[in-house]
Amino acid sequence: MPRAVTVADMDERSAVEATDVPATVRSLADDLYALGLPRGGVVLMHSSLRALGWVVGGAEAVVEAVLATLGPDGTLVVPSFSTARTDPARWQHPPVPQAWWQLIRDEMPAYDPRVSSTRQMGAIANCVLRWPGTLRSAHPHLSFAANGPRAREVVEPHPLAFGVGDGSPLARLYDLDAHVLLLGVGHANNTSLHLSEHRASWPGRRTYTEGAAVLVDGRREWVTFEDLLTDDEDFPAIGAAYEAAGGEVTVGRVGAGEARLMRQRPLVDFGVGEIERVRAGSAR
Repeated sequence: MPRAVTVADMDERSAVEATDVPATVRSLADDLYALGLPRGGVVLMHSSLRALGWVVGGAEAVVEAVLATLGPDGTLVVPSFSTARTDPARWQHPPVPQAWWQLIRDEMPAYDPRVSSTRQMGAIANCVLRWPGTLRSAHPHLSFAANGPRAREVVEPHPLAFGVGDGSPLARLYDLDAHVLLLGVGHANNTSLHLSEHRASWPGRRTYTEGAAVLVDGRREWVTFEDLLTDDEDFPAIGAAYEAAGGEVTVGRVGAGEARLMRQRPLVDFGVGEIERVRAGSAR
């Protein structure tokens, strides 16, 4: 009996049809080198495998190419968010009945960085998460995974409150003057702008109480903590404004996709001012 055609099959077919020459580890590494990926640097990567066209070896080949370009002294960082573990009272995609909320809080497995699944992070980030030597931070919703000699410095510690704020791996990447690599994605995926949000002030800025199942002294507990109500709707416009203002962003082709490389620190600094300007007078 023939196997049913899956969504993954259709994605593969689309990638084949859209690709003139398949990308390989070698060609991707050449593209990344030409883009300026810094050897020995610390790089936060956001990525889409589909956007790169058909790649020989898929996500594994992309990760191998990035790590090879960074070299043994480089450190690769990716988001490994587990947003399906947030408080169900705030779920919208999809929402669940209120009658389920307490059951979910009582029965959600405790976050474990070794096994807890991600949500909508993509094949490349998930491949980094499985890569030998990768370390993952302790935040139950907003973890980051890092591979390389500075991995532990990036991911530890990661406090519960304000998970992408000044105590988070994003802030340590800022301190390390890391680069951001947008591989086949745009500024809508540029998580570093959440650090800008935490550092900015605007009318309507507010916090809320979040919850998560975590291990406390080896025992599962549902705990609550404070977080900032973030909004990435204006990130594409902020990124475009940064580029238009002369922000140093290198744009080039990697495989069949478009990539952007930039230093994180000036981007975050620009983002603070732009968020305060754009959101002035609006309640978010």
